Amino acid sequence: MAQQNGTLPALRTKPKAIFFTDFDGTITLQDSNDYMTDNLGYGVELRRKGNQDVLAGRRTFRDSFQEMMDTVKTPYDQCISILLKNVQLDPCFAEFFAWTRQNNVPVVVLSGGMQPIIRALLAHLVGEDAVEHMQIVSNDVEPRPGKSINDEDGWNIKFHDDSEFGHDKSLEIKPYAALPDRPIMFYAGDGVSDLSAAKETDLLFAKAGRDLVTYCEHEKVPFVTFNDFSDIHKVVADVVEGKVSVKEAAKGRL
Repeated sequence: MAQQNGTLPALRTKPKAIFFTDFDGTITLQDSNDYMTDNLGYGVELRRKGNQDVLAGRRTFRDSFQEMMDTVKTPYDQCISILLKNVQLDPCFAEFFAWTRQNNVPVVVLSGGMQPIIRALLAHLVGEDAVEHMQIVSNDVEPRPGKSINDEDGWNIKFHDDSEFGHDKSLEIKPYAALPDRPIMFYAGDGVSDLSAAKETDLLFAKAGRDLVTYCEHEKVPFVTFNDFSDIHKVVADVVEGKVSVKEAAKGRL
């Protein structure tokens, strides 16, 4: 739940804006779950077919993602070690994140991935201190019956909620959106795990060339594309400083 002790976490500092963001393929250059599936699971072709089925409404994201993760039998600690060596940070994220801290724009990570992997990658890529200053809401991991997560075929994804997404990101955003006098809300994402959040904020950043752009155009959801976080940084700063409106910023494909 977003609300704790009657206070929404990102409102504690009374910000003018809140930046919600996906993690895999957005903050990072590679999607950790895709990387595991492609290299340790059933491979690129079947994963892409699953994503296309979700986009076309033939399957739920939850079912497709569960199937993907079930094909990864590698012990969890080994998965994390492999990902730390192969997943890279968007080269402009650290500078953007420093700006958000200086300008009181809370960053809330909403991820369809798993908490231990997200925290390990963020700590490795931007430092433990940065992780402490981000709210991270995601799925988790749990051991299979009679096993440890660090056994072969020992772990299973533990979904955040009972929705068809496994983690319905809109549920975290909607309490903020319902407030009568609220901050400007941004969201950045790239793929099928972001569909539930796409319509919930004032300005959506969709990564160029990825599935979220296709979805937004099909569903007529206002958005603007980005290539890396330098694009996001400029637009967010301009909106927060009142140089441009969110409506003016939603330019679609650039």
